[in-house]
Amino acid sequence: MIKKVFKNLDYIILIIVFVFVAISVVALKSASQGAGEVEVKYTKQIMWFVIGLFFVFGLSFFDYKDLKKLIPPAYIFILLLLLLVLKTTPINGATSWFRIGSASLQPSEFFKIVLILSIASFIDFASEKEGINKIYNLLLSGLILAIPILLIIKQPDYGTAIVGIFIFAVMIFSAGLSYKYIVPAFVLVIVAIPILYNFVLPTHAKNRIDVFLNPNLDPRGAGYNIIQSELAIGSGMLTGQGLFNGTQTQMGLLPMKTTDFIFPVISEEMGFMISSAIILLYGILLIRIINLGRNTKDTFGKLICIGIFAMIFSHVVENIGMCMGLLPITGIPLPFISYGGSSMLTNMIAIGLLMSVAVHKKKHAYLS
Repeated sequence: MIKKVFKNLDYIILIIVFVFVAISVVALKSASQGAGEVEVKYTKQIMWFVIGLFFVFGLSFFDYKDLKKLIPPAYIFILLLLLLVLKTTPINGATSWFRIGSASLQPSEFFKIVLILSIASFIDFASEKEGINKIYNLLLSGLILAIPILLIIKQPDYGTAIVGIFIFAVMIFSAGLSYKYIVPAFVLVIVAIPILYNFVLPTHAKNRIDVFLNPNLDPRGAGYNIIQSELAIGSGMLTGQGLFNGTQTQMGLLPMKTTDFIFPVISEEMGFMISSAIILLYGILLIRIINLGRNTKDTFGKLICIGIFAMIFSHVVENIGMCMGLLPITGIPLPFISYGGSSMLTNMIAIGLLMSVAVHKKKHAYLS
């Protein structure tokens, strides 16, 4: 069994993850030297990564099909956590974290894994019956998404809510959603955007959109983060200013430099070549995930790969996009690189699920 597992692991995916974490540790070490940071985050990042490796290799030995019986209690448990976290003391205006000593737990991160497994299992079940295009199956799958999303919006955490909706949309579309539903849904989204902006979104969320369109509207307030991020990225030029030498990073001008804005730290101190290489590696990682899904014959395993692809893709695009001023700021971390225990463990669990599919997919090929 051990020989089979290690023979079928996707080592390219694993190597890319190790490279990301190595870059993360170096960037966090440098960012921790500057003003306003305590020099402990890079050591904690290593700790969370090592813990995550146990999930990766543990799940590699675990047949992903056997996860189905764990999905209902996991879904109920994550709903309970999302309810309880609303009663916690707000941090930066949001009730998204449980404080556990010096650490914190963010249930909305783990929600994404539970959502992927829940939707994959439901679609797999529906495909054996009438199919996903039956209206009641669509409504039930939408309900699986809607309940936790509403709780996450309540925190409020709009970035994670958007990621969850994107994961759901990609998985449903990949399952063969009929165009008779896609076109009306697209029209509904277009109509809903101005309504949400004018009548639903709170003032701070509107400000983020306004500042995204014109950061100079409030350069010392809401536009400060984007302006400093763009300055850091641009000042790195081709090869960077050097580790521990980034102006924006070391002078404490770059906000949230270990979490949301770790990419500008890398761009400023390591330069365009390294930051471009990171984007290239994310592209290779996403292609490997898609190829793994394409080569998996059973619906459940295929959809796990598609869901994880959608999760990582949305995080990469949103985080790098907001750092470059191409998208509004939503507080979405960069996978494997931004500091955060909940984020790291969520991503490592996702990699573990991919390894489980890679190792055990041949066993279920007869289901194709």
